[in-house]
Amino acid sequence: MYPACSGYPARMSLYLASRSPRRLELLARLGVPFSVLDLDIPEIRSADESPRQYVARVARQKAEAGLAQLAGTPDAWVLAADTEVILGDEVFGKPANAADAAAMLARLAGATHQVVTVLWLVSADGALQAESVSEVSFAALADAQIAAYVASGEWQGKAGGYAIQGMAEVFVSRLCGSYSGVMGLPLHETATLLRKAGVLV
Repeated sequence: MYPACSGYPARMSLYLASRSPRRLELLARLGVPFSVLDLDIPEIRSADESPRQYVARVARQKAEAGLAQLAGTPDAWVLAADTEVILGDEVFGKPANAADAAAMLARLAGATHQVVTVLWLVSADGALQAESVSEVSFAALADAQIAAYVASGEWQGKAGGYAIQGMAEVFVSRLCGSYSGVMGLPLHETATLLRKAGVLV
C-alpha cells in the first residue's frame, strides 16, 4: 500500500490495475493511498475498432479484470489506463524487438502523432471514464540517432518505442496536450475521476 497524506477517506480502497513504474510514480504524486494489482490483459485490436475505441476497450477490460480479483472487497475502486501511440489509423503498441522499435521511430520521425490514454475507474456500484489526447511532433531523426536510442534499451515496454520522460524527450519538437498523459497516466483527468468517486478530496 502506498502512503497517503492526511485527510483522505479511509473507508474507500483504491487499486491500480497496472505494474507500470511510470503509472505508479504518477499516481503516487496525488497523495492518495493505493495498492497494485498484477494483470495480464491481451492487447489485440479488432478489425472493426477505431484506434480510440481500442484503447478505451483495453483500459476497461483491465479495470473490470482488476475488480473481479477483488470480489467481496467492500468499497474497492479500481483504476486502469491504456496508452497507445497513433499515427493516422495505425496503432503503435509496444515493439516486439529492437528492429520493430527502430521501424516505429523511423515512421514517427518528422511527423506528428497522437498519444491517447483512456482511464477507467470502476467499483461494484459504477464506472467512470476519462480520455487524454495529446499531439506529439518529432523532429527529423538521423539513422544514427535512432540506432543509438534503440541501443539504449529504453524503448522496451513503451508504446511507440519511446519514453518521453527519458532520452527520447530530445526528439520532441512540439507537444500539445498532457505530458503525464503521454507518460501513461494523465494526472488532471485522474484526479478529476478520483474526486468524482470521492476517493480524493
